[in-house]
Amino acid sequence: MKRGDSQDQADRVQKTILVAEDTDSNYALVYLLLRKDYRVLRALNGVEVTTLFEQIHPDLILMDIQMPELNGLDATLMIRKKNKKIPIVALTAFAFDSDRKAFMDAGGTEYIVKPLDSENLKSIVRKLI
Repeated sequence: MKRGDSQDQADRVQKTILVAEDTDSNYALVYLLLRKDYRVLRALNGVEVTTLFEQIHPDLILMDIQMPELNGLDATLMIRKKNKKIPIVALTAFAFDSDRKAFMDAGGTEYIVKPLDSENLKSIVRKLI
């Protein structure tokens, strides 16, 4: 490992990813894929993600679209009113172009469709953090 590589990894370890996901198995997969390099925290619904966003100031949010109490589109809109720069990445089963457009119009940064491609997820997270 080159000296610069270890520094890059040390920087990522300190970064926090907030995962808005109400399904345990989906969260577990994301956690397993990212926990080595990032601090991964979970919000169970859209209300919780907006609250945790204000409390912990994550470096990136992975946002499910379909969640209880407040959906991912509305949660994204609420977060964008407070912070225009934080990367918000949809992680969703909604694969239609209209779904992608709605999320991007709400202020989304990237759009990943489930089932997850682990290398794609890691690549997008590295690019945005």
